[in-house]
Amino acid sequence: MSETRDPPTLRHRNNHLPYDVVLNILGQLPVKSVMRLRCVSKSLYSSIASPDFISTHLNNNNINHDNARVIHIESESTRVINRQVCMVALARTFDRISEIGVPVDFPTRCVQIVGSCNGLLCLADYPPGNVVYLWNPSIRRFKKLPPTCLGLLKHVTLGFAYCSENNYYKVVRTSGSSLSTSEIEVYTLSSDSWKRVEISVTTDVIFCKNLVSPIPFVSGALHWMASVKEENRMMETDIMAFDVNGEKFRKLALPHGSIDGPLLQRCVASFRGKLAFFEESGFQYSIWVMGDYGVVESWNKLFVVPFERVSCWISLTDYGSLMVWYRNDQAAGQGYKHALIDIETLQEKKDPDIQHPSYVAAFMESLVLLDETDVESY
Repeated sequence: MSETRDPPTLRHRNNHLPYDVVLNILGQLPVKSVMRLRCVSKSLYSSIASPDFISTHLNNNNINHDNARVIHIESESTRVINRQVCMVALARTFDRISEIGVPVDFPTRCVQIVGSCNGLLCLADYPPGNVVYLWNPSIRRFKKLPPTCLGLLKHVTLGFAYCSENNYYKVVRTSGSSLSTSEIEVYTLSSDSWKRVEISVTTDVIFCKNLVSPIPFVSGALHWMASVKEENRMMETDIMAFDVNGEKFRKLALPHGSIDGPLLQRCVASFRGKLAFFEESGFQYSIWVMGDYGVVESWNKLFVVPFERVSCWISLTDYGSLMVWYRNDQAAGQGYKHALIDIETLQEKKDPDIQHPSYVAAFMESLVLLDETDVESY
């Protein structure tokens, strides 16, 4: 009869797991659990705060899209104090998950979500957009950006982006008035500094801000609707794209077949990782998606969303949930109501957990900003 042996896990129960196996296990855990385990040892504390571990943990979190989330904040605050509160919700239904208090005070009562990349939020005062913070609610850390090199600008627009090529986070700040080389600047987190960007533009460009929706970041570029006037030509509407890696602007034409003339709304957004263009005509939205980025011929009108009353577009999640608000029955004293529409099925959720005009952005938990030294904790 052969000798019965204990399983290796029992015979060697007192042995330590290899360190790389421990880190691999930690890379699968939620942010809160990882943050608690930093206290186990100095070596673990150092490893968790390393860029390699932060990147690995981020990639593991990006794999699961089933429970995608958004974060939103009221664009017209009714609070007496300047300290704001954000709501975290499911991206498909906007069902509320939690509330997160903004840890800093802004000089204005309105705070805008400039953008969201890998769990890192960019917030700014509105108007005018001169005080800017980076904030990761998951690890309770934030950073106030240094003063801009251009100072006060009129009609400021801000964009937030991530450069995967070099792991840089950037904030782009420009004037909404006529574009010039003296009115464009870029902040880079790795250098913690602003710099002017020399852009050769031979046309007059006026940026149009997306109401309360962040400037979309798609295919390595930030995108604005813009009024463009070329020499000896009439003013026309185009999309201006800013490549955050090469720090250069390019012009993208609107879809062939989009409606000319005065429209109540024209917006750009991100839809399933691709550039989307919205136009409103009458009581419907037409939604175009650029299948092959940069190729004008690849614009396709994928969705038409009809309405029975005048509505105002607020945001579109990457999963196709369209948030709008519309005028309700004034006789009943209802004021304005919000609705959430699935653009593929046209099913409407009439009473989502959001009933104020709000800035909306994608949200996920991450450790980004944990390896930065010049940050504040709370």
